[in-house]
Parts: sequence; structure tokens; C-alpha cells
Amino acid sequence: MARILQVGIGRNCSGTIDGITYYTRNGVTFARAAPKMPKRAYRTPAALKRQALFKFIQMHIKCHLGVIRRTFAPLGNVCPSNRYYSVNNKNLRMALDALADREVAGEMVTAADVEAAICAYATENPTSIRIASMPGYGEVFLTGDWPDTITLCTEDGGNPVTVIVSGTATTP
Repeated sequence: MARILQVGIGRNCSGTIDGITYYTRNGVTFARAAPKMPKRAYRTPAALKRQALFKFIQMHIKCHLGVIRRTFAPLGNVCPSNRYYSVNNKNLRMALDALADREVAGEMVTAADVEAAICAYATENPTSIRIASMPGYGEVFLTGDWPDTITLCTEDGGNPVTVIVSGTATTP
């Protein structure tokens, strides 16, 4: 199994990219495919790129975790951060693709680089990355820089209701 340092939101974080599941145990992120693959399979450029993508997505979620918890409703036993990941996985990967190539090439990529790449992608694709998804409210998409406040709007008995979620992103 390949190992990368845990930079994510918690000890039980996991996700699947291109058929390989990444999960965290005791603060270390592991990669695992089914059926099990030899260790060298996790050291290929494609595998290293997938690991970089997962690491960057974890960095991004950690940066906005407080807001995500307030703007994404849990779905069954799926927590808000996992729901955010499942809803935005494809678009986040597309936004971070070039950064993952840089990481595989040996360049250092920071959380600020990750945020800049996601915001640039959202500016070009304004309905691609959801930042709020709550029952009864209209979905909110990222259209540029991550906002300091997110406004959720709904109709309650014909009267418009607005809920403002405040949260300033912090870079780890």
C-alpha cells in the first residue's frame, strides 16, 4: 500500500478515485484497490497523481469544513463533508488536475495553490462546484473565490426566507 501523510479532516476519511480507495488509519492515508495489487502498482505516475488529487481534496475540505457542515445536510449516514466530496468529486478532480501533475513532478503544492485552482475553475464553470445543498433551499454554487458568507434562500408559505451562513476560510 502507498502511504501519504494525512492532511484531511479526520481519522475516518475515505474516498475512491479511479477504482482505488483512499482511507485514513491512525493519521496516515493509505491507498487500496480490490483485488489487492502489488506495492509497485501504487508507485506508478497515475497512482501518484490519484494520491495527490485525494490529498488536495482533503486539504480543501479541511479548509472549509466548518462551513460545509452548516451548508450540506447529512444524507442518511453520510456526513456533510462526505456528501460535499461525493457531490463535487469529479469537478474538484478536474480543477486540481494540473496541480497533481506538478506534485508528481516533485513541485511543492500548498493549500493556497489548491484554493486558487478550485476558485479559478469555479469562475470558468460557475455551476460546477456546489457549496450548499440543504433540503428546501436552492443549491448554491461557487462562482469565484470562496465567499465569507453563503446565503441560502427558500420560500416559506409564500414568504421568502433567507439564511446567511458565515464562515471565513482558514488555510491550514
